[in-house]
Order: sequence, then C-alpha cells, then structure tokens
Amino acid sequence: MKRQDSRTIKSLEEILGPDNVLSDARDMAPYVVELRRRFNNPARAIAIPTSLDRLQALVKWANANRVPLVPQGGNTGMVGGQVPKNGNEIIVSMARINRVRKVDGDGAFMFAEAGVTLEKARRAADGAGLLFPLAIAPQDKAQIGGILSSNAGGLQVLAYGNARQLCLGIEAVLADGSLFRGLNGLKKNNTGYDLSSLLVGAEGTLGIISAASLKLFARPEGFETAFINLASPEAALELFRELSRRLGTSLTTFELMPDFGIAMQLRHGMIDKNPARSRSDWYVLAQVSRLPGQDRNGLSQGLEAARNNRTIKDFVISGKPGEQRRMWQVREQLSSAQSREGASIKHDVSVPVSAVPELIRTGCKAAGKIVPGIRPCPFGHLGDGNIHFNLSQPVDADATAYMEGAGKIHDAIYEIVAELGGSISAEHGIGQLKTGLLKEYKDPVAYEMMKKIKNILDPNNILNPGKMLDQAPEQ
Repeated sequence: MKRQDSRTIKSLEEILGPDNVLSDARDMAPYVVELRRRFNNPARAIAIPTSLDRLQALVKWANANRVPLVPQGGNTGMVGGQVPKNGNEIIVSMARINRVRKVDGDGAFMFAEAGVTLEKARRAADGAGLLFPLAIAPQDKAQIGGILSSNAGGLQVLAYGNARQLCLGIEAVLADGSLFRGLNGLKKNNTGYDLSSLLVGAEGTLGIISAASLKLFARPEGFETAFINLASPEAALELFRELSRRLGTSLTTFELMPDFGIAMQLRHGMIDKNPARSRSDWYVLAQVSRLPGQDRNGLSQGLEAARNNRTIKDFVISGKPGEQRRMWQVREQLSSAQSREGASIKHDVSVPVSAVPELIRTGCKAAGKIVPGIRPCPFGHLGDGNIHFNLSQPVDADATAYMEGAGKIHDAIYEIVAELGGSISAEHGIGQLKTGLLKEYKDPVAYEMMKKIKNILDPNNILNPGKMLDQAPEQ
C-alpha cells in the first residue's frame, strides 16, 4: 500500500471506526464490479458510515483533502454510476444508514434512510396497510438512496410514476459536509426552487442522499394479470388505448414482448411452456390493481371487446398468485435469456407512447441493414414509452466482432429516438456509459446549466467525478 493510501485509510478509520473501512482488495471486490461487469476499476477504500454525523464528517474531510467519493447503494445500477471511473476514488456505501424513521398512515408517506432496501420499504408500507409502488427486479438489494439518485422507473410507472414522482422530499449531505434538510410529508409546498427534485436523478454528483420522504398509496385488495396474444406493436398500442379508457389508473402494468423472447426461454429450458393461449408474433403482459369497490370485471370485459374487434387474437387472465408468477417470470427473464444466445447490444430508450410502434419498426429495419441476420428483441414498458431495444447477434456470429460493431447500431437507434422526440436514457441513468451521449443529445443550454449547477454545489468535483457530465466543471 502506498504511503498516501495508508494515510487515507488511517484518516477514514479515525472518522468512521476501523470496522467501517475496507481496504483489502478481496474485501472491496463486491463493491467495485457492477452488475453487467462493464466497469471494473479499483477503489482506494470502501467507507461505510453508520450515522448521519459520520457521513457528514467523511464528506467534509474529503472536500478539504480533494478526495473523490463515489456514493453507492445496492450496486444494482446499469450504467456504472455507482463504481469508480478513475481508480482513485473512495466508495461510500450507504448500507448501514438504513432505518425507516417514520410511517405516517394519515399523510400517506414514510421517511426512509438511504440504505433501506426496496423490499424493506415495501414491507414497512404494507405494515401500515399501504403500498409503496415502485417495482424493480432486485428489490432485495436496491436501496432507496440509489433508486432516487438514478431516478429508477420500473414496472408500475404507468400508474404511479417513477422515483422522482414518488418522492416528497430529500435529506442529503452536500459537498462541503453541510446537511440539506428537505424531508417533509407535504403534498403542497410552494416555497421556491424544488431542490429535492434536483438531487433526485443527479446520480450522487450534487450531494449524497441520506434519507427521503416517499409517497404511499392505498393497498390493492388483489391483482388480475393477463397474458395477451396480438399481431404487432400497433395492435398493442390500440389495446393500450382501450384498456386505459376502461380502467384508468388501475391499469398498473402494460408490458410488450416479442415471440423471440419467449422462444429463447423455451429453447434454453428457462420456462416449461408459453403462458399464452397460443403462439403469436407479439404478446402483452397487463396487470390491474384492484382497489376495494372497483369493478372486478373491467380487465376481462376490455379484453373480450378487443378480441371481438380483432385488436387481439386471444388472452389468458388470472388472479391466482402462482399463475401470475409464471406470467411475470417470462417478462423478467428476457434479458438473461438473451445472454444465452450470445452477445446483445442494448438500449434503454423512451419515446412518446404513440411513437413506440414506429420506433420498433424503423429501429429493427435500420439494425437489419447494418448487420444482416441480427435478431431484434425490443421489449418493455409500452405504457410509458420506455422500450429496452435489445439486439441479439446473428446465429453463429462471432460475439467479439459483433460487439466491436455496436457503435453503428447505437448511432442508428439513438438517431431514430431523437427524431421521434425521445430520450437516450429512460430509466437507467447516465453514469459512465452515456456521458458522451448526454452531451450530444441534451439541449446545449440545459447541458450548460447542469455544468454550472455542478460547479456551484461541488466546486472541488469530489462527488462522483466523471459521471453524468463528460468533463470536470470549470474551476
């Protein structure tokens, strides 16, 4: 260990206590490698504060000594925002600041610290007879601080909104160690700039979120889930319009999937059978959250009407948890199924809902021209316009060569997204992966505003440097 690093470790141990600092490479390994293993740079140390006071002291010391910090939640991010970029950073794990401070049933909100897992937050809401609706796959690992820092979306944005829309206020430690006290349970608070909202989605570049006040909702008394056969994304859009008109916000999920995604899972033994009634080119997984007093027949009546007018071919509907889990399994395994088919070029993009069929049609055509035999697997949240536009390599193609040519495909897809008025990042964020894309596609004035805000709040550039913006702020 270098002498400078030894001094750093000693300082960290004085601030946090020896048991809350990791410096051995084997101990640090789980923290420095992210989910997709695209980024794997070392860290100087892992700092694990156990209280708000210790977190403030850590950040104040780092600012005084110009030591870069990388805030980290459950390390479930997809774009490298939670792991080092340069190899000289200290990762700040928020896992031990993890209390649910308050659940207010009357006001329908909770105060949850950054290290609270999504699963723990949902259990706390459930204990009060309420619902915290944010739903992403790694709910036992994803933490509230990371979820808000990346403005995560998930499977119920259609009805409840993404992380920013579920947040009433933020508590955060700023770059100088001061504490922004933005926690509140108010649904009306018209007192100037919405600074909490600024920190949500900032990926730890403006402050380290320490706690949040989160909206809660009435808990459904049950769910109905349908697996629907249809011919095309255009038909799926027409069905979405019909079900939205009939069901309103009780329609909580509307997921589009191609037959290719199910065929892969069958081929690799990931599922026993197609949960649909028959095979078709496309499928929709729709779910209704049934509140007390609501019509229990709304989903089935809407689907019967759609079948009668030939918008859809057929459907299976169930309220039984076991059958619902089997339906959801197909949706949740789409990405992992692609990994068994070789290399996959992926995009997390959004367009206006009405433009989703055009995105899929033109995107698949453009990719096919660049790489003949490419196998598109676009899927995801048609109800909010977020499509995971994934493209599997041609059969028997060389995976390395395929990925080396990814740039041309990225350019084509992002250009189509821009022409349709969409976004190059729908729910995964910017991190390290998309800093260049953000500069290219973000409105230039907005991009300059972001740089100025960063420079004011973090003039020494210690908070997650190299993330979000593609260069250090001006000194």
